[in-house]
Amino acid sequence: MSSEPQAARVTSLELFFDLVFVFTITQLAGVVYDDPSVGAVVRVAVLLALIWWMYGGYAWLTNAVAAQSTNRRLLLLGGMAGYFILALATPGAFDSSGLAFGLAYLWIVAVHTYLFSRATSQSVVRAIVRLSPYNVVSALLVVVGGALGGTTQDVLWVAAIALEWATPWLSGLEGFQVETSHFVERHGLVLLIAIGESVVVVGVAGASLSVDASLVAIVLLGLALSAGFWWLYFGTGDDERSERALEALSGVPRARAALLAFFFAYLPLLLGLVLVAAAEHTALEEPFDPTSRRYAVVLAAGAALFLAGTAAFRAVLGLGAAIPCAVLALVALATFPLGCRVSPAAQIAALVVVVAAAVAAATRRRA
Repeated sequence: MSSEPQAARVTSLELFFDLVFVFTITQLAGVVYDDPSVGAVVRVAVLLALIWWMYGGYAWLTNAVAAQSTNRRLLLLGGMAGYFILALATPGAFDSSGLAFGLAYLWIVAVHTYLFSRATSQSVVRAIVRLSPYNVVSALLVVVGGALGGTTQDVLWVAAIALEWATPWLSGLEGFQVETSHFVERHGLVLLIAIGESVVVVGVAGASLSVDASLVAIVLLGLALSAGFWWLYFGTGDDERSERALEALSGVPRARAALLAFFFAYLPLLLGLVLVAAAEHTALEEPFDPTSRRYAVVLAAGAALFLAGTAAFRAVLGLGAAIPCAVLALVALATFPLGCRVSPAAQIAALVVVVAAAVAAATRRRA
């Protein structure tokens, strides 16, 4: 049987898919903005873990099975439609729309499994045959949990995440082939879109306010923090160096490194962006007055998660500066008193300095 031609570059259809996926970032940020409690943040983390697992599945799918034919493109668009319904159901996933979320999730898994099974590479087909039962069981747990609601939903959805995270070690990574340039570019682009979407969330919120000096100041500070996140990943060359790090590996070690770096380490990056966007939305209202302790902690935790994810990403791929980023994550977490005792503007300014220090450390390591 002939081998599957692998995509060398990310296609416009994949970018279209990513735009729909990142819509969930906006939805999740809205949930935290409405309720910055610990319970709400935990539920957002649960939702993001479920959503990100299957996004990763589609990224691995298009890395191994190029969507070149009409049938494959239509199926990928079908998966995208499922993601759009999933995003719409996200704000009420633990209330009125849990079943809709679960059914959309099951559809996403079904399309993913079918498309992956159409690969021409026998090793890839064998790999997805081993993997798919775990994904289907996880999706059914999400459906049943969404239908029943309450504590049962919480337990079943956490169980689904646990099963998904255990799946690579239960089914094995043999047979999965990672084309490094496409894989790294795909994940870098979705992170870039997510950073941009977090800026859009704040911009849309600010559009309804009077454009005065205080609004301009807080918006520029927020933009500086987002630019710092961009610089920490893209400006220091993590995308290019991570591709070389993966290229130096092959077979199962490459697949394992790709999973650890671009799924597990990426999860805190994305959750951090969600929390920062929600807190900055609140900061627009009274940027120079003390904010609530909850929003100050959400902002600090968001920046800390992004730095911690960066540290994990760098540690897995041996890019250096992992320890400075981890230490600075703790420093970022300690900025919350500035927000609730001084102002959100002061806290964001401090976080800009913290992220700039991480950029400097990563730049020195690269040099």
